[in-house]
Amino acid sequence: MLFESFEIKSLELRNRIVMAPMCQYSSNEKGEIKPWHLVHYTSRAIGGVGLIMLEATAVSPYGRISKNDLGIWSDEHVDGLKELTSLIHENGAKISIQLAHAGRKSKITSTSVAPSSEAFNSDYGIPKQLEEQDIREILSSFQHAARRAFLSGFDAVEIHAAHGYLINEFLSPLANHRKDSYGGSLANRTKFLREVIGAVKKEWPEDRPLFMRVSSKDYAKGGNDVSDMIQIVELLKKSVDVIDVSTGGVVDVPKTAVYPGYQLEDAFKIRNECSISTIGGGGITTADMAEYALQSNSCDLVYLGKELLRNPYWPLKSAFEMSVELPWPFQYKRGKYEAKWRSV
Repeated sequence: MLFESFEIKSLELRNRIVMAPMCQYSSNEKGEIKPWHLVHYTSRAIGGVGLIMLEATAVSPYGRISKNDLGIWSDEHVDGLKELTSLIHENGAKISIQLAHAGRKSKITSTSVAPSSEAFNSDYGIPKQLEEQDIREILSSFQHAARRAFLSGFDAVEIHAAHGYLINEFLSPLANHRKDSYGGSLANRTKFLREVIGAVKKEWPEDRPLFMRVSSKDYAKGGNDVSDMIQIVELLKKSVDVIDVSTGGVVDVPKTAVYPGYQLEDAFKIRNECSISTIGGGGITTADMAEYALQSNSCDLVYLGKELLRNPYWPLKSAFEMSVELPWPFQYKRGKYEAKWRSV
């Protein structure tokens, strides 16, 4: 299954391997695409990845994690992003962009913003609690970012609602202590996310898929667990196409029970209880592990992170190990794995 194609709406992937979004912190204060990004991402397209998920890209200059994050808050970002998408397409892969706002985990200014005035930890300042006018402005930023994503040639958009950043902060009772319509009940805590989705869909074409990355558990007492995330996805599944399942990040506690494929169980539960496509992974390093993720019905697509940092050509090597004939770039054919080397 790993090297079978996958279709959703207008998106057709050559295989089910996804490069997970991983911040490179290699931009400048303007949030521009730099040569590093062009080389880094295009290498994975050449290496055979099906879908490349661009790192968290800030919809606002004040929504960056650091001053070296990529941005999509200005029309001036479009040309650089378009150069990147063109290179990815030229080499056979598809590319999605992760639209993000760091919330209280931003270190851009001395005062970040969040649903509630509570710092992430002692290394961060106390954020300003967002007023409704502030929320309207951020929603507008997501809307305009979606328009720029379309102009830049992205095949899909992913809303970053995980890892303790702004949307995740609204979703989690550990970070959201509001008393208005954005806080309290689970339904109220999804209001901001529902509005973000609505803002994005005003500009993002209906025939192109919308992904959403979630943290299926907070790893802390009183926080969300997968049962809560299933309820959240149930509320939203008519508006999004694929759930990208990760974990943690909203409070400063370590992940527990980390092992190869440790996030697959939650991806399985969300996929099967909500009847929606998922991307699953977590510490996957081998083709056998990736194949198991698909064969066990845990997910429809498999993401790899650190392993693709170590080996941009992981798909080409994995196809050889699985006796799957995969096209190689003609420039690299002299280096193609041959059957006589299979035992090496």
